[in-house]
Amino acid sequence: MLAGPTAVGKGTVVRAVRRQHPQVWVSVSATTRPPRPGERHGEHYRFVSESEFDQLVADDALLEWALVHGRARYGTPRRPVEHALAEGRRALLEIDLQGARQVRRSMPGALFVFLGPPSWDELVRRLVGRGTEDVAERDRRLATARAELAAEPEFDVSIVNADVRRAADELVELWG
Repeated sequence: MLAGPTAVGKGTVVRAVRRQHPQVWVSVSATTRPPRPGERHGEHYRFVSESEFDQLVADDALLEWALVHGRARYGTPRRPVEHALAEGRRALLEIDLQGARQVRRSMPGALFVFLGPPSWDELVRRLVGRGTEDVAERDRRLATARAELAAEPEFDVSIVNADVRRAADELVELWG
């Protein structure tokens, strides 16, 4: 399980794991937010409507879910994770702090990895550099990021994402 603040590069590190370590199964989260440019349904996220997300929650079809940045809901579909684990595969979940806390309660034996930025200034630079959020949304995300950074001690291991390839390798090496 990999979590960390907004713009730390979780998605970028997970994509590197997919490329460099195809033996690792990576969960695809469901979200109610619209796709960003270049994102594809089923590959980056499973983009769903509010009512579809409500149904996933009602059916207990999500391992975890949360309202993130006060805007969109994200969640991890339960069945694919359980299937991958039943097959004995390494499963990687990219989730936020709220989701990590939920998974901690339901899967206490999982390895919880915090992905941190090299510095606060670098985190801000990455968020601004994405160019995908307006000023109000950036401010909201940065406020959330401060709380997420403070939660680092809740995790089993921390990795600093100064170099994507190195961070991906460190993550996979944790499984031995």
